[in-house]
Amino acid sequence: MSRPWVLVFLLLLIVFTSQFEWKQQFRKEVEQGPNASQKERRISKKEEVVKEKIILSQEKNIQKLNELVRSLHEQLLQCRGETQVNGSSKPMTEILSELDRRLSLED
Repeated sequence: MSRPWVLVFLLLLIVFTSQFEWKQQFRKEVEQGPNASQKERRISKKEEVVKEKIILSQEKNIQKLNELVRSLHEQLLQCRGETQVNGSSKPMTEILSELDRRLSLED
């Protein structure tokens, strides 16, 4: 009969110590509650501001890329129009080299 009593005693010891530790943690959380939540709010606000700045910069980059794509598309249409007006169909290598030349002149 000593074995079951030892097991019961160990079980009760574990239960009481775990509750004691839980109460200590709860007290710490209650004491730090308002301060900790304010700090967390500040940190989350800062994170939101940083995220917004990143999104805005990405949107600006996307707009610039869209403008470049439009510009290149217009240049391509101009090149196609010039080849059709001349009546002769140029090889693609000539068209690309002419496009490269124009782009280098614009830079």
